[in-house]
Amino acid sequence: MPNRLAESPSLYLLQHKDNPVDWWPWCDEAFAESRRRDVPVLLSVGYAACHWCHVMAHESFEDVVTAAQMNEHFVCIKVDREERPDVDAVYMAAVQALTGHGGWPMTAFLTPAGRPFFAGTYYPPTPRPGMASFRQVLAAVSATWVERRVEVDTAADGITARLAQMAGAVAGAGAASPAPPSEADLTAAVAVLAREHDPVRGGFGGAPKFPPTTALEFLLRHHGRTGDPVAAAMVATTCTAMARGGLFDQVGGGFARYATDADWVVPHFEKMLYDNAGLLRVYAHWWRAGADPLAAAVARRTATFLLTELATPQGGFASSLDADAAGREGSSYVWTPDQLRDALGGDDAAWAGALLGVGPRATFEEGASVPTMRADPDDPARWAEVRGRLLAARALRPQPARDDKVVAGWNGMAVAALAEAGTLGGRADWVAAAQRCAELLLAVHGDGTATPRRLRRVSRDGVVGVPDGTLEDQALVADGLLALFAATGHPRWLHAAGSLLDGVLADFGVDGGFADTAHDAEVLITRPHELGDGPTPGGQAAAAAALATYAAYTGSQRHRAAAETALAAYRPLAARYPRAAGWALAVAEALVDGPRQVAVVGAEGDPATQALRRVAAAATAPGLVVAYRDPAAGDPEVALLEDRPLLGGAPAAYVCQGFVCALPTADPATLAGAVGARAAVLSAIGELAGESV
Repeated sequence: MPNRLAESPSLYLLQHKDNPVDWWPWCDEAFAESRRRDVPVLLSVGYAACHWCHVMAHESFEDVVTAAQMNEHFVCIKVDREERPDVDAVYMAAVQALTGHGGWPMTAFLTPAGRPFFAGTYYPPTPRPGMASFRQVLAAVSATWVERRVEVDTAADGITARLAQMAGAVAGAGAASPAPPSEADLTAAVAVLAREHDPVRGGFGGAPKFPPTTALEFLLRHHGRTGDPVAAAMVATTCTAMARGGLFDQVGGGFARYATDADWVVPHFEKMLYDNAGLLRVYAHWWRAGADPLAAAVARRTATFLLTELATPQGGFASSLDADAAGREGSSYVWTPDQLRDALGGDDAAWAGALLGVGPRATFEEGASVPTMRADPDDPARWAEVRGRLLAARALRPQPARDDKVVAGWNGMAVAALAEAGTLGGRADWVAAAQRCAELLLAVHGDGTATPRRLRRVSRDGVVGVPDGTLEDQALVADGLLALFAATGHPRWLHAAGSLLDGVLADFGVDGGFADTAHDAEVLITRPHELGDGPTPGGQAAAAAALATYAAYTGSQRHRAAAETALAAYRPLAARYPRAAGWALAVAEALVDGPRQVAVVGAEGDPATQALRRVAAAATAPGLVVAYRDPAAGDPEVALLEDRPLLGGAPAAYVCQGFVCALPTADPATLAGAVGARAAVLSAIGELAGESV
């Protein structure tokens, strides 16, 4: 019989609805049941695309003997970390404090008051060297609960106090630092990254290698401001290595979560919206820095992946594609030489095998290899035709499951990436997709008005979920709306972003920055307040980014001051571990450089107007904001566009930096020099768009 998860909108929870475990969703009633029965809570946290979550489910949660042990001695709660990142953050901190590492599935044992006293990650069904079996862990925890309750309470008190101390230290970091990262701090952070950079294989550190998305954005902005060749070289090496390896799906497009090896060959195969949205932005910006054809190809294919594989009927983007298909990790993506021959025939199979590194020396399991492309094909037209046949053959295989949950913040990242890449490449369809997504977020996740103050975190099939949006959600959606305003010139997006940021200032503010949850959110044992970036920008850094951009558009000193205060907390982190502060450092680059603003006025259909807007979109100056207005549209609704007339009846661009404005210009070349737009990029716009040049 299905358990209590059968009514959940979460795909991850629904994956467990037929377990023999008597699962509860996260709710007050579950903890009340724990108190009534006087048994501990077993909290299991994961997400739909998590490979090892599936493994533990098959090994333990589907096993009737293990389930009976769980049901007898515990109240078992299952949480989708993508729906409740606040719950995940609190108890992941406990796992890391107890074990020194973290990951999913996460397994924590709690008192009825929600205080953790023991925690870990994956547990196998049978003992392994240095690792007890899951059933052994269950037996030990339940015995300790019955026989040594004083020790349990002591441990729970100690762990909870440690978590509160850690949260307090993070919350006080901003108050202890006098200012945001300075030019000297930014230069020093680049030097630290250079020491950690792998100059041969790209990336930072050893295996496993995760895409350093926010650090790459910082390095691109630093290079845009200073011209530093070291920063540019780290971006080029890393972006090339990721694009050439198995992390990037050479056949279907899109990036996997991370590489298990130092050479980026074998990925952990799940594909996440946040990775692909963030990397689309990075590769578009890398192309903007120098018109590298590889950057254009990867940006174009990543945008195509988002629009074909993750787009939902309602206009949003799904959270992820699973790592597994038919119970086998990576089976949709890897190839044996025989499979190539079956799909392509002898000559094309031999050619494709050499191109993709699929041969007798397998890189994966059972004689299969992950396609890589260490060099461009010698015949691009042939590769396009062969790739189409490989895609058709791959479509006949079992396909990974898709988690159709729409997460507000990750969709905000997609809005920003598609709006910026679409404007830069002249792809109106990408910008239109960004607008559809933004409309969904405001209409479904908001309060039904055009300018909501708060968003809920998730929706599915156009129906909003219960969980409140976190700081990440409000800030990343505001950032996406601001990018959409730059792309379209429609003030509605700026006004909606401003309303969300008013909510951020009022509802999430704490001394020295922002908490991850609002003042009126569910009270957990600690209030989560993470500074560092994960695969997405940290919430506080994301808030600083949106606040700084909004201040540049509106001239609001209140918003700029809030951004500076939020960034101050990152100075110690930037000095020690800049990879975890990449987005904050990228925002600091914008503050050091500006504000730098461009206002373009001219008739929308005028080629001269389009030329100026294209140059503004190609600007490499960090944090530059662009506003556009057609004089025929009536009075401007944006301060940056006020008192900006045509120049002798012709379209014009107005450039201001650091509150000082230059004379307006109608000359695209003059504008390019003022904003750092590269001539090579402007002459190759069609390359990013996918057109012949």
